[in-house]
Amino acid sequence: MIAKLTGILDDTGPDWAVIDVGGVGYLVQCSAKTLTHLGIRGDAVVVHTEMQVSETDQRLIGFTSAGERAWFRLLTAVQGVGSKVALAILSALAIEELQRACAHGDAAMVARANGVGPKLASRIVNELKDKAGGLAGYASPVGMGGDVGYVPPGSASADAISALQNLGFKPLVASNAVGKAVEELGEDAGLNDLVRVALKRAAG
Repeated sequence: MIAKLTGILDDTGPDWAVIDVGGVGYLVQCSAKTLTHLGIRGDAVVVHTEMQVSETDQRLIGFTSAGERAWFRLLTAVQGVGSKVALAILSALAIEELQRACAHGDAAMVARANGVGPKLASRIVNELKDKAGGLAGYASPVGMGGDVGYVPPGSASADAISALQNLGFKPLVASNAVGKAVEELGEDAGLNDLVRVALKRAAG
């Protein structure tokens, strides 16, 4: 089971990326939002992954955060939602929007995704309404004033904090810098952007 890849972004397409890990290229299916967050060819990237194996196919799905992967797993557990539909939903909605839509039964918001009709959207919000609250922490990792509150393990924010600590910054300094970076970039910012901006804030 491959849970995470750390390597270099080698190539991208409309719904995929190739991550070079020690000379081995992993083809990873991704949402549009994930592809945007990965950056450009040659960038160092961290991708959380979900491996799907069937009798006829093996595929690796990539995400910028553990939160996005958690929502992918919830979505694909709904009858009629395969990996393509789940990725279409994650391309159309940030996980904060998806959490809000399911919590409030807003099927119309989910139906904005390509390939998701009103009936399927209603089924998704109905089945996930009770589960959405359990992932609320993934949607709002940052508290007031730039301080990082609850940060899900494996999330982009957690990885960014760890990266700064590995560079010698104290935990509180790293946490506050990442909090400021998330405030500046948005809660769905990718790891690479978070580290870049947080380094500037920590150094400043």
